[in-house]
Amino acid sequence: MILAIDIGNTNVVIGCFQNKHILFVERISTNQNATALEFAISIKTVLEIHCIETEQVEGSIISSVVPSITNHMRNAVEMITRQQVMLVSPGIRTGLPISIDNPAQLGSDRVADAVAALHEYRPPIVIIDMGTATTLSVIDAEKGHIGGMIAPGVGISMNALTDKTAQLPKIALEPPKKAIGSNTIECMKSGILYGAAGCIDGLLDRIEDELQETPTFIATGGLSEFVIPHCRHHIILDQMLLLKGLMLIYQKNIEKKF
Repeated sequence: MILAIDIGNTNVVIGCFQNKHILFVERISTNQNATALEFAISIKTVLEIHCIETEQVEGSIISSVVPSITNHMRNAVEMITRQQVMLVSPGIRTGLPISIDNPAQLGSDRVADAVAALHEYRPPIVIIDMGTATTLSVIDAEKGHIGGMIAPGVGISMNALTDKTAQLPKIALEPPKKAIGSNTIECMKSGILYGAAGCIDGLLDRIEDELQETPTFIATGGLSEFVIPHCRHHIILDQMLLLKGLMLIYQKNIEKKF
């Protein structure tokens, strides 16, 4: 069994693979004050819930966009598995050509997304990853990562709206009854949800115009299932994209020292 962990700004996603099949996916909160021991307890608890002994874990791989806790998480995994952990970082073998100004700046989560997308879908590809931030990654017809976009995530937009206004309440992210709201809550639901969907549609239009061809659109990330169904483009939802990318990267590097 292979343990795959993605450290995001809001959640840490923990997945486990066996023979390329995903056994489970769980999320814990990203706590930047947690110690390695606290992370180890959380991971061990997740494994126990799914009736997996730590001795069954043959290897592990981590991607992270939160540098302050990366080493704590790596130490935690090594503590419970007694094995070295593979970290997605510059120099690791991915097979992904990166054609941006500074390839080292590309987040490890976006690298994993792209590796999985190229393995399963036809390029050109646009990957929409909806987490704390909404990122769009563009892979051209020659299978190279050529750049993308970064926009505020839906959660950030919701929090800014309620934190910076005196009379607007916090609301749940759920579809409104209709586009034209007739009360404050329905107006907010409509503006946030359809605003996010419209933003994505508009960004995809601009990417399509610049590429001068229609890419394969893929969405992933915790908030994508709420927003993508309201977009007007045909977008494939693949919530396991990042974890599948981590598994592929692990396989590419298994014979390489890490």
